[in-house]
Amino acid sequence: MTRTSIINTDIDFDRNGKQVSKLNLPHSPHNDAWGVMPIPIAVIKNGAGPTVLLEGGNHGDEYEGPIILGRMIRDLDPAEIQGRLIIIPAINTPAVIAGRRTSPVDGLNFNRCFPGDPLGTMTQQIVHYVHDVLFGMADAFLDLHSGGSSLDILPSAIVEPSVEDAELTEKNMGAVSAFGAPLTVVLNNLGDPRTSTSAAVRAGLITVGTELGRGGRVSLDALEIGSRGVRNVLAHLGVMDGGAAAAPPAGQVSRAVRVPGSAGYVYAPAAGVFEPFHEKGAVVEEGEAAGLVHFLDDPGRAPVAAHFKCSGRVYARRQPGRVEPGNCVAVVVVDLEGG
Repeated sequence: MTRTSIINTDIDFDRNGKQVSKLNLPHSPHNDAWGVMPIPIAVIKNGAGPTVLLEGGNHGDEYEGPIILGRMIRDLDPAEIQGRLIIIPAINTPAVIAGRRTSPVDGLNFNRCFPGDPLGTMTQQIVHYVHDVLFGMADAFLDLHSGGSSLDILPSAIVEPSVEDAELTEKNMGAVSAFGAPLTVVLNNLGDPRTSTSAAVRAGLITVGTELGRGGRVSLDALEIGSRGVRNVLAHLGVMDGGAAAAPPAGQVSRAVRVPGSAGYVYAPAAGVFEPFHEKGAVVEEGEAAGLVHFLDDPGRAPVAAHFKCSGRVYARRQPGRVEPGNCVAVVVVDLEGG
């Protein structure tokens, strides 16, 4: 089967200057015979240099990335860079419009669909365009995520390690360190190959991920961390002058940690309302209770505890109170050094 995308655009990826336009995905729902789903894209280019692909809105309830990239599209002068930026601030446009993690069109999670399908559902087609078209133009990839509506998470930059290429992992560590977030987290989504960062690493791109905000709202400190971090990475890659890089605020202590595989995740054992016992950043011990699931419609039933499976520090915790069995209610990280 052909891998050729049917998405079209009037963007000239080789032209100098700033272009702001759309990727047009042919879409024919009940109320539109020959319509398209327009996906915003901008290309800012100035001469020769690295190409960096910047993505926001992978999940539609994570708002900091689209805001940061939207500001960059509006404010950045091409003369400030040397190379090319391909910016897609709301890549999962239907989900961004709906404020949902998953697409309201096909119900799919964009970040579990790589490498996509050029003739699949809407989400699969957009993913395919990123994977087969945009990745092929890029040297580096920045994927700006936040905690979304289900997690309250510590602002961080994410390293996606390469199992096969130690040199690429080292480059990823360098780029993520340059980002300058309070936390650097080594995280591979339990080895899931369908994520954007995993696919970008397999494609050989220097890859930086983030988890910037929390709770499905716009965080001012996350916007500051993310805006500063994106410019720092572009300076690190040589796309912007080194003077564009900014030091973290005085008093910020950066820390390198990792999620220790499946042991780092705590899941709801039953349906109900979760009461967390710990704030983000708290030090916890293996076997300690992470919180209780309460049964509000059955007050005579004792709550059920969820327990930590390893010792470490709370990196993220459940945001909405109501949970279903298997919902992630906490994530624990451990120090990278020595681990």
